[in-house]
Amino acid sequence: MVFVVFPDFQILDLTGPLEVVAQATRLSPATSPPYRTEVVSLDGDPLRASCGLEVATDRAVGSLRGPIDTLVVVGGRGTAAALGASGLVSWIGRASRRSSRVASVCSGAYLLAAAGLLEGRRATTHWRECERMARTFPQVHVERDPIFVRDGNVWTSAGVTAGMDLMLALVEADLGADLARAVARELVMFVQRPGGQAQFSAQLAAQRPAAGALQALESWIPDHLDEDLAVATLARRCAMSPRHFARAFRAELGVTPGSYVLTMRVEAARRMLETSGRGLTDIASRCGFGTIETLHRAFKRSLGVTPGQYRDRFSPVRRSA
Repeated sequence: MVFVVFPDFQILDLTGPLEVVAQATRLSPATSPPYRTEVVSLDGDPLRASCGLEVATDRAVGSLRGPIDTLVVVGGRGTAAALGASGLVSWIGRASRRSSRVASVCSGAYLLAAAGLLEGRRATTHWRECERMARTFPQVHVERDPIFVRDGNVWTSAGVTAGMDLMLALVEADLGADLARAVARELVMFVQRPGGQAQFSAQLAAQRPAAGALQALESWIPDHLDEDLAVATLARRCAMSPRHFARAFRAELGVTPGSYVLTMRVEAARRMLETSGRGLTDIASRCGFGTIETLHRAFKRSLGVTPGQYRDRFSPVRRSA
C-alpha cells in the first residue's frame, strides 16, 4: 500500500488508515505479513502536517517502481496547493494505471478527480467539500452522505476518520470479515458505522442569507418549533399567499418550507440530545415532532440513525429517567 502525502496534509488521513493496516497485519494468522506500506511524497523529504507534526516519508514518488496494490491519496488543508504542485497530479494518474485499486481520504478526492480518475464515477469527500467538488468537477457523481464509496476499483472516503472506515472495508475485502471485526474491536470502532455523513454535518438552509420578511421569519422559526409551522401559517406571518410564499421561500433559501422546518427541528433535537438529559418524549414535544415515533422516523430519514443511537454517540450527558 502506497500512501501519497504533501505539505500541510491532515495527519489522521494518514495515521488512521495506517493503524488499521498495522493492526490487520499484527492480528493476521498468515505466516507472512499481508500488507507492506510506504509513504511517498513528491520529493521524498520530510513533510509537516497541518497539525505541525513533521513526518518522514519513505521515498520520492519518482523512485517508486513496479506494480502497486493499493494507492491511497490523503487530504487536508494543503490539497489546494498540492493540486498545483508540478508533477504530483500527473504522477497519480500514471501510478493509478499500475495499481490494482486507488483510494482517497477526505479532500484527497480532489487529486483523484484532477488526475481524471473519478470521471463518470460515484465518489465522496468531506461533507463540507461535497458541494464545491461537485461544482469543480461536474463529471464526478458526488454523493454527499456515504462514509465511503466504492466504484469499481476506485474507493473514496469522507472526512478524516472515515479513512479508517474505508481501510477497514479494504481489509475485509482482502482478508475476510473475521479479521476486520478483530481489528475493529482492537481499535474500538464500528465494523460498519451506522448512518452517513449527515449525522456529523449541519448543512442548514438557515445559514444562507435571507432578506425582508423571510429574514425575520428565519429568526422567528427556531423559537417556535413546537407550534404549527405549516405553509399557510408561515405565509400569513409574511403577509403572502401560500403559493407566493412557497415560491419565494424556495428561491431565497434553496429548499421548500417543509424541508426547512424539518431540518430546523432535527437540528434542535440534535442539540438537546447532545447537551441535555431530557427524555425523548420531552424532546419530541419541544421540537415539534409531537411523538417519539415521528422523531424516530425523522432521525432515521435525515441522519440514518435513531435518536438513541445519536445520543449514545455524541452526548456526554446521561439521559434523565
